[in-house]
Amino acid sequence: MQKEFYLTEKLPPYIFAAMYKLKTEAAEKGVEIIDFGMGTPDSPPPQFVMDRLAELSRDGNLFAYSVTGGIQILRDAICNYYQRRFGVALDSKSEALVTIGAKEGIASLATAISSPQNYFVVPSPAYPIHTFAFTLAKSNIVHLPAIKSSDFLRDFKKFVEEKLAKCEAKPLAVIVNYPCNPTTEIVGLDFYQEMVDFCKKHKIYIISDIAYCELYFDEKDKPHSILEIEGAKDIAIEFSSVSKSYSMPGCRVGFAVGNPTLIDALYRIKSYLDYGSFNPLQMVAVDALTEKSDEYLKTLRALYKNRGEFLCELLKNELGWEVEKPKASMFIWTKLPKQFSHLTSFDFCKEMIAKTGVVMTPGSSFGANGEGFVRFSLIRDEADMRKAVAMLKKVFLDKI
Repeated sequence: MQKEFYLTEKLPPYIFAAMYKLKTEAAEKGVEIIDFGMGTPDSPPPQFVMDRLAELSRDGNLFAYSVTGGIQILRDAICNYYQRRFGVALDSKSEALVTIGAKEGIASLATAISSPQNYFVVPSPAYPIHTFAFTLAKSNIVHLPAIKSSDFLRDFKKFVEEKLAKCEAKPLAVIVNYPCNPTTEIVGLDFYQEMVDFCKKHKIYIISDIAYCELYFDEKDKPHSILEIEGAKDIAIEFSSVSKSYSMPGCRVGFAVGNPTLIDALYRIKSYLDYGSFNPLQMVAVDALTEKSDEYLKTLRALYKNRGEFLCELLKNELGWEVEKPKASMFIWTKLPKQFSHLTSFDFCKEMIAKTGVVMTPGSSFGANGEGFVRFSLIRDEADMRKAVAMLKKVFLDKI
């Protein structure tokens, strides 16, 4: 009986499953776990969203199959959101589609457009689905370093130009993700303008992921959509969701907007794979994407900003760990402390779980260029942060 399979052999163990195993083993030994690993919001969604879902869940008519591509009122709401937030006009029939979270949407798009003959440029480090969507689709990936967006843009342009100079195949598409998970970096319209100009010239699609676009900490750092660039819809598709910005990750409602050709390809694949998210979840996503969430978003941004600043100061003052404060997202991304720089990021995280119960995500789980870094999710309150740093301090002092 066959026990090894083509795709599963190409996929490493999912990092959060590996971390869960380490957490479980430590907890069984009596270690108290303080988890900064997976980016699961600890805040509830807006109250009006929960109230509306409770109401809708009592309507038996809403338990039928939904429709591929999402209910029309949600597609309209997505377009209204883009007009209000980014000043971008979209056609809800041909330029907007509902997905079962941004992760599923990206994976389904990869299935739709991949072949063994084409390839995709993906930043490294990157959120795992940005790479493994194309692995699952049996296509090819080229990784380029992306700790800094300026370096990634320069290296991407150089890479394509060198390929063309040798009469070799150019990539079918390139992934961009800002605010970036895991690095937290943001970019301005100048980055997007240069990327769009270059990709239009060379007929390369752009796949943009802005899942953290509402989690920014200063108006001057307010994230943009690549679709704000004139003509971007000719080559770009963009993904987002209600998961992180509205603390609704379990609802699995996301969306794709932009290039009609890619939207249609995504729709075709999804028509074979799914019937969409539960209707009431799509309906409450409509409410979440309106102005009614404005005050909620302000409160959530302040929460993550304050937690980020607090934890950065605590790490610096108590451990001497110099950590850069994020400008967006719900994460801190930092190099390993100097006294642990001889360890891999996974071994460092493994040791911290076993000895302190403090869980971080190793940078290597986001790609080879993430080695030497770790990511904190800002999902614990200040009391837990103090407790976690106090536990880490005992191990850090042993290394001095």
